[in-house]
Amino acid sequence: MLEVFVDAATAGSPKVSAVGVFIKGEGHLVKWSEYVGEMDNHTAEFTALIKGLELAKELSSDFLSIKSDSKVAVDAFEKRFIKNPQYKPLLEQALRLADQFDFCFIKWIPDSQNRAADALAREKLREYK
Repeated sequence: MLEVFVDAATAGSPKVSAVGVFIKGEGHLVKWSEYVGEMDNHTAEFTALIKGLELAKELSSDFLSIKSDSKVAVDAFEKRFIKNPQYKPLLEQALRLADQFDFCFIKWIPDSQNRAADALAREKLREYK
């Protein structure tokens, strides 16, 4: 099983964001980050989730445990619903990707347990600030 830790960092005015993904398990250790430009924090968190799913698929695993400190993204993913229409396309994209795995679940974790993905996102954001 792959453990996929995802996070976003957002700062400034206008808001700019970067995302980080840390994957471990099945002999893999992946550290990935990307500057994603102007967007709010929730959009960036969904973007991190999507990228984590895409990277996990490239590793050819069928079993996935996603961990995020974004309650909005985790709750929406678990319920397969989000009220805010702004985030609906992102949620739908994440769910389509998740449905490609035999087993995929998500768990909310506190910031203190998501330090690797957080550090990747923050480091990338600092490069652009």
